[in-house]
Amino acid sequence: QVQLVESGGGLVQTGGSLRLSCVLSGDILRNYAMGWFRQTPVKDREFVGTISWSGDNAHYSDSVKDRFTISRDNAKNTLYLQMNSLKPEDTAVYYCAASTLDYGLGLYTGSRDYDYWGQGTQVTVSS
Repeated sequence: QVQLVESGGGLVQTGGSLRLSCVLSGDILRNYAMGWFRQTPVKDREFVGTISWSGDNAHYSDSVKDRFTISRDNAKNTLYLQMNSLKPEDTAVYYCAASTLDYGLGLYTGSRDYDYWGQGTQVTVSS
């Protein structure tokens, strides 16, 4: 059974940085395209970024582009989200997700494209 576990969330000041990690167990990470999403109590789950199985291709939402970077270490079965220049509006619960579509070759922005989800990690950016 595939499981995803995020870590690395916390409280940071505006302009600060955090790196989130997501460890996949029950399978090998290279079988999946991966994504990050976020959600607040007043907003629907929002796409943040996605990365192909090899890590060669990534795509980001306009709201985080040039500030966030997704990477993956397939040997460690771990996905990362490096978040720089954080803003209060980045405050949310962040979720990683795994997609089996197209054997992980694509980039997927819709939550329905993903088969497995982590439990989430809270990121709070203070102003």
